Amino acid sequence: MLDKIELEDIVFIAKDAGEAIMQIYNRDFNIEYKDDKSPLTEADLKANDIICSNLTRLYPNIPIMSEENKQVAYDNRKKWDYYWCIDPIDGTKEFIKKNDEFTVNIALIHKNTPVLGVVYAPAINEMYKAKKGEGAFKNNQKLPLQTNLNPKEKLFVVASKSHLSHETQEFIDNLETKKIEQVSKGSSLKLCMVAEGKADIYPRLAPTMEWDTAAADAVVREAGKMTYQFENNQPMLYNKENLLNPWFVVE
Repeated sequence: MLDKIELEDIVFIAKDAGEAIMQIYNRDFNIEYKDDKSPLTEADLKANDIICSNLTRLYPNIPIMSEENKQVAYDNRKKWDYYWCIDPIDGTKEFIKKNDEFTVNIALIHKNTPVLGVVYAPAINEMYKAKKGEGAFKNNQKLPLQTNLNPKEKLFVVASKSHLSHETQEFIDNLETKKIEQVSKGSSLKLCMVAEGKADIYPRLAPTMEWDTAAADAVVREAGKMTYQFENNQPMLYNKENLLNPWFVVE
């Protein structure tokens, strides 16, 4: 199945969604709030429509899981071999603040592992993409772009701009290195920074959902890094009964 999917088709869909998002981003827009109090804009819904309709047209036999769609019962989706995992806009809070740090996330999951991912940040024109066995890229440059050769001397740590928990900060403060340089970033760009080599580690000891991480996790893995579950140091798993991610560390 994976060999039948053209990565550049998914890149094109992400760019198409990004273009529609930017048209809304550059004007006034309405903000609603979902039952869990998370924000929702017309851009989320427009991007979701573009992504889902195009994926359905190109790959009608692959089911879709999106943050903005009604979720399929676990009894049905646990039988899925491959499926798309989508967050039309990851970092809606960043989108609302207009700080440019939001992304379009499209991942392909095989059983419980991300095997293809596209992360597009339309406001800053950064495109991350990866397909299992073919490497990871940022704007067509192979990742990682840089490597920290002296982590015992200094660690570059990235953390959430809008959701930095006490537990995450405590983890960062206890890292074994002489100096820590900590940077805040929005959305799935944090995982991409580790894949790129701009950051050595991204700890997230706070809630996220599977669609928040899936696409960037594919990029991380193809860049030779890994997203580990905090509690057992095993790789992150997808299509769980509960779609809430465990705490994790990307390194």
